[in-house]
Amino acid sequence: MSTLTSLFAALVERLAELLQPLFATTATAAAIVLFTALVRLAVHPLSRAAARGQKARTRLAPQLAALRKKHAKNPERLKKAILDLHAKEKVSPFAGIMPSLLQAPAFLLMYHLFAGDRMAGHALFAAPLGDRWADALSHGGPFGPAGQVYLVLFALVTAVAAFSYRHSKRQLAAQPLDLGQPTPGAGAITKVMPLLSFATLITVAVVPLAAALYVVTSTAWTVVERAFLFRTPKEGASGGAVATRA
Repeated sequence: MSTLTSLFAALVERLAELLQPLFATTATAAAIVLFTALVRLAVHPLSRAAARGQKARTRLAPQLAALRKKHAKNPERLKKAILDLHAKEKVSPFAGIMPSLLQAPAFLLMYHLFAGDRMAGHALFAAPLGDRWADALSHGGPFGPAGQVYLVLFALVTAVAAFSYRHSKRQLAAQPLDLGQPTPGAGAITKVMPLLSFATLITVAVVPLAAALYVVTSTAWTVVERAFLFRTPKEGASGGAVATRA
């Protein structure tokens, strides 16, 4: 981990040097944003694989529900029927899960890098990258020079979270959550899940600013990426419909 962290840190520092003519004293902050975007771009194929797996599970959900109802009193028969269905449809029961798990080490490594002391000594305008929101509040308050940087970040996170909330609501309405079997409180889970988008506000408030920039960039990327990968058939087919009429 330390070797990879040092390698990533060296790459960020080199990137900051290249961005210095454009961003001056905020070059390191710009390098964090750009480097995070490049890493997310590198793991985008895994995101696409995860999306395909999730869509496959959603597509099979009605058939799986019918099998559970049919073989409710025979677990062994149910298990065999589900495996046969997955084999027939050429869908792995773990489709979408493994790609997501493979992304986790990269994200943890990035967070470890930007939450550490390696980014200390650099700043985003008046806010040191190694400081937290509490430090900004103790030096000028919420409207002080450093506090204003956080206000902009909070506004950006709120905008991204609001977009994610609306998209999640639409996606859950079009593709209801399938927990595999009737589950008490499933309706409450469906209502709460979109609200988790706003949890990033808490993260940004408590982690060092360098890590907050990573979190904001990665979260914004995730929201846009999921909106693209999980666009509804109406959105995805509109272009084709227009072309057909033309």
